[in-house]
Formats: sequence, C-alpha cells, structure tokens
Amino acid sequence: MRQHQIATARPSRARLARTALSALALAAALAGCGTVTTQGSKPVAARTVSHPLFVQAGELARNGAALSGAARSENDSQIERLLAQLDNDSLARETAALPAGDPLYNYAGRALLRRGLALPRPFDRGEGWRFDPKRPPADHDGYRPPSKIAVLLPLSGSLATAASPVRDGFLAGYYAENRRRPEVVFYDTQGTAGGTLAAYDKAAAEGNDFVVGPLGRDEVSALFGKGALPVSVLALNRGTVAPPSGTASFSLSPEDEGLAAADYLLGRGARRVLVVGGGDDGQNRAVASLRARLNERGATVTDVVGEGTADFAPFANKDGGVDALFLAVKGASARTLMPKLALAGLGGKPRVATSYVLSGTGKPEQDRVLDGIVFPSETWTTRGVRGLPAASSAGQTLPTARGPAARLFAFGYDAWLLSAYLERLATSTDGEVDGATGTLRVDGFGNVLRTPSWSVFSSGVAVSLSDAARQ
Repeated sequence: MRQHQIATARPSRARLARTALSALALAAALAGCGTVTTQGSKPVAARTVSHPLFVQAGELARNGAALSGAARSENDSQIERLLAQLDNDSLARETAALPAGDPLYNYAGRALLRRGLALPRPFDRGEGWRFDPKRPPADHDGYRPPSKIAVLLPLSGSLATAASPVRDGFLAGYYAENRRRPEVVFYDTQGTAGGTLAAYDKAAAEGNDFVVGPLGRDEVSALFGKGALPVSVLALNRGTVAPPSGTASFSLSPEDEGLAAADYLLGRGARRVLVVGGGDDGQNRAVASLRARLNERGATVTDVVGEGTADFAPFANKDGGVDALFLAVKGASARTLMPKLALAGLGGKPRVATSYVLSGTGKPEQDRVLDGIVFPSETWTTRGVRGLPAASSAGQTLPTARGPAARLFAFGYDAWLLSAYLERLATSTDGEVDGATGTLRVDGFGNVLRTPSWSVFSSGVAVSLSDAARQ
C-alpha cells in the first residue's frame, strides 16, 4: 500500500509535497479558521411525556433496537413521521421531559436541530464516543484535534480526480491553523489489494487515533459493516449501514440536497410540490429524499414527471393545485423547461433545484431564463468563509479549487474542521462549526447535518440568495 505522509522527501511522493507547499502558500492568505458558535437556550422544567404522538414514537424507538436493515429503516421513518406532526413547542417540551438514555431522545433531538431549535441536553452517545484523554485540553472555542490523523482517499486510479480536491481542501485547512496541528498520514485506498478495509487496518496499527475517509459510498458501507471500530472515523460519504458508535458520516450526497430543498420549501409554506426529474441515479436519490421529508411533515409530491414532458398543464391543473416546483435537472434542461412551465401557469411558482442546475450554465445571456431558481450551494463559493480566500483567487493558486472541483475542495476543508472540532460538536447542546460547505452539526447518530447556503439565478448569474434579497 502506498502511504503518503506530509513533507516527505521520497520522489514517489513529489506530487503530494507540491500540494502541501501549494496549500501552505494558500494558507498565507487565510484570515483565520472556521469558528464554532453557540446559541443560548432556556432551561425547560422536567415533566412527564404525555403527547400521544410522542408516546407512540417512544414505543417505536424502544422496539427498534432489535431491528436491522430495511425493517430498522422503516421503523426510523415512522418515528420521524410522528415527530414531524408536532409543533415546535410540543416537540421541545416533550423532548426535554425524556429521561437520560431514552432511545427516543436522539430522534427527537435530531428533529429539533432540523428545525433550528436548541437541544435541552447533549445527545445520548454510546461508549464509542470517548475521546483520547492523552490529547491536550481543548481551546476556548472547542478546538481539540487528534494527535495523529489518517486520511483514507483513492489517490490513484479512476477516483483520484475526485479525491484530489478533497485532499487539497483538507491540507488548506490544516496549514491555515496556527495552533497545535496533528501529524497527518495519507493512505491510498486504491494502492494495494484489500483496498479500504486494509487501509483502515494499517492506519489503526500504525498509531493513528482518528481516521478521515473513506470517500466511496460502497467503501463506507463496508467499513461501517464491521461494527465497532478500534479507531474513530469521519467517513466522507453516507453508507447503507448506520455509523457505529464513535464514528461520524459527512456527505455532499444528493439525498442531503433533497432534504435541504424540502426543508426550504416547507419553511415557505409549500405543501404540494410538483417534481421534474432528469432520471439519473443522483437525481432520483434527491427526489426520493425530498418526497420522504415532505411526507414526514404532512406535505406531498403531487407528481414526478420527466424533463422531456411536453405539456405540464395536466399536472398544474390537478385538484389542489401546485404550490412549488422542485427541479432535479441540469442547467440545459432547466432552460428548456422554463417556457413550458410558464405556458402551464407555473412560471410564478417558487422553484427550487438541486446543485445539478449549475451543470451546463455559465453564459448569462442564455441563463437569464433561469432567473428566480433557488438551489443549495457552498458558503465559500457564494459569499466567502473566514479561513479561506475567495474561491476565485484560490482557484488561481490550485487547479483543484476551481470550477466544479471547488465544491469538493470546500468539502475537504470542512473535513479538517470536523476532525478538529468533533468533540465539541458531539458533546455540547449547541455547538456548530461555520464551514465552507455550510453550517455543520452532528446528530445523535453520528450524521453531520449540513445547513447549506442558498443561491439564486439573477440576471443569468448564480448569486447568494441573501445578496439578491438586498438588491
């Protein structure tokens, strides 16, 4: 297995050394690192759980411990649907009444975070969430990085193109920090037989006390499928297996975009959403997660129609009408769709897309037809982040920080922040890190919850939604 260590002198590692130097040069322009912020919460007096929906959800949570696979997933979905029916006050009150260790608490706490509400106490976490006592104490902002970090990425082979911006973003964050930094060792998951699982075992045997990666969805599933892991992990994707205790999962997956879009629409009163989808796997996954979240909150997808649909009037004129549109299509398809939607009377409806809508755009004179479409985006590329120079200037220094790769560069930067602040995020009631991809929190199941920034097309150009609102 090829092992890549920062500042190595071996010729075979020259590319990584050059990357480290580039990241160090980039770090000279940095204004500071990501920050962890807290929000005060009012104490809630203890009381007895009484709401029927909450009681029912509690029974499902207790029974769910014996389930696995599809049965566990369906049980979890039922719990979320029940909690979604509670108003904010009831959800906060009933959650605060749960005793420590109640299986429902982590579900209810996640529901609170998704609504932007404070936790009454930290999440109930298992034995795996014990952080190495040999680390130096945390700084005032919660900065307490591991002593030695292993980064598992496919640094060779067909996936190296995707891994390179993640690696460079991680290094940019690493070199931007002027406090104590851990030793970092890179392991190529494609460099030897055994792949990711062998890379993880080697990293654990060589004394790393934290692992970042792997990147592939199947690799994450295989690693999580091993159960309890001797060294804690921040996986860089969502797997089909829940993170074991003591591990976390961070992703820019299509599912997360679908969830973000659903929450955005629900927050603006949309109850009936017409979906136009492109049909590839990522787009289908975004649509499925949007539909599930809307259903949990009592809203509905009226129809899912293909991007090649010629006439949208039959879908627009259904009983109950359409409140908003969700577009899981690329930019070229969206340009073709806009006149058809307008002819069906849907041109004035709120339109939310996935980040796919950026694909095939970039010419304002053509993209003006997209004006008003809102989509989730990265904080760094829309309005900048304290800790990184503007995306445009960073791209001049590193090719992996420009164009479509900028999103993965920001993702790698946030992977560094999460590794350095994970203890604070995992053990507090109100911790969050302001990262390059959005505001990051960690729920009670080890999933990193990302609140993205939002962009909108204005005069054919994608701009920050907050900036457009001020114009």
